[in-house]
Amino acid sequence: MSVGVLLAIALSGCSFFDPAEGATTPGGAVTASPTPDGRRVSLVQQLGADGPARTLEVDRTGRWQCRDCAGDGVDSTGALTPEQTQRLQQMLADPALAKETDEARHYKQGCIDALTSTLLIPPGLTITTQDCPGEPKPPVAYQVLLLITQATPAEDKS
Repeated sequence: MSVGVLLAIALSGCSFFDPAEGATTPGGAVTASPTPDGRRVSLVQQLGADGPARTLEVDRTGRWQCRDCAGDGVDSTGALTPEQTQRLQQMLADPALAKETDEARHYKQGCIDALTSTLLIPPGLTITTQDCPGEPKPPVAYQVLLLITQATPAEDKS
């Protein structure tokens, strides 16, 4: 499955924790999501174009669920510590993230068979990095990536 397909699935409004987010009415209209404090973040990682994808979702309270997180086919759940959750929410609220999106950076994947990590931060922020030598890492997004991969069974290989 390609990263593009995975992104389309992730951006479709799927959420492990809050089915009301992005919910549709029977007529197909999108319902308004509540405006709770905090944001959620999803991470999709894939090694090369044909590698299996692992997905990690962290909700606004710090609860997380990971599919094939360690690359062993096992799904895991857990929670960040209150300090990690507070730090994550501070980074997700940082206005600098808007300048780190794929669109703002005119990002194009440059390596073959590299680990590709894509952060999806609703509403509409997509930030991709690869573990290519010399590829600059968007500073705030990379700190988000490090926090959630170090606090869960996901491993950052970049």
